Amino acid sequence: MPWIQLRVSTTEEKAEQVSDMLMGWGAQAVSFLDAHDTPIYEPMPGEVIYWTNTVVVGLFDAEHPMDKVVKQLQQVSFFKDGVDYKLEQLEDKDWEREWMDNFHPIKFGRRLWVCPSWRDIPDPTAVNVMLDPGLAFGTGTHPTTALCMQWLDATIEPQQTVVDFGCGSGILGIAALKLGAKRVVGVDIDPQAIEASHANAKRNNVEGQIELYLPKDQPANFQADVVVANILAGPLAELKQTISAYVKPGGQLALSGILQSQAQSVIDAYSDEFSFDPVAVQDEWVRLSARKHS
Repeated sequence: MPWIQLRVSTTEEKAEQVSDMLMGWGAQAVSFLDAHDTPIYEPMPGEVIYWTNTVVVGLFDAEHPMDKVVKQLQQVSFFKDGVDYKLEQLEDKDWEREWMDNFHPIKFGRRLWVCPSWRDIPDPTAVNVMLDPGLAFGTGTHPTTALCMQWLDATIEPQQTVVDFGCGSGILGIAALKLGAKRVVGVDIDPQAIEASHANAKRNNVEGQIELYLPKDQPANFQADVVVANILAGPLAELKQTISAYVKPGGQLALSGILQSQAQSVIDAYSDEFSFDPVAVQDEWVRLSARKHS
């Protein structure tokens, strides 16, 4: 069915209020966009952070009386100097089908592929991770995930143990298992991530080799050959003691979710226990890799 999109420019202080108003006036969905391409850094668990200049986007049925919505918007008191808005007609199309058509198998390193279930596997002899994007972040398309996948392809050896800290969709832990690791422990703050990781592990026939935990249940006194943490720079620094404790002496560590400008602060947080390799960069993101002192 056809849709109309109403874009309203506002501030971070008023974004949620504008969202509530649009929903109250009949929007079927609301999303938030950055008006000036300013990166958001580290939200704490459960925290929502808006941009200084935020665009609130409301999606309405094309038959909805948008003249009434616009009139109500113009009467909002904090838009006393005038409201900056734009109405856009969206083409009537099968958005889910179009998205699926544009999601293709992706290769990482020499032998590792991520393949959606509705696509043919390009190389049946390669290491293929079958992954359908769902509720949790992590499909391989973001540079931070891609950098970690490339590192795993070059690093994992048979029978190693792995910790995937901030496992999201489970993509990194599942890739490690299919590359030859024998056991993976995945940890995430989001129950939906645990659910998605379980489903993806089952899809890849590795559910018996992966253990998934919320932080309150994560195992203590466990050390792995390889630890990968693809979260954000702030939590990486704050959780240094927890993450580094999972790496056995002489073990390897990969850290990502880090902007180039943040890399040195993360290195500084871990440098007392780890020797770092050269930084790997993709777009504005970096992956740090290191080996723990014996």
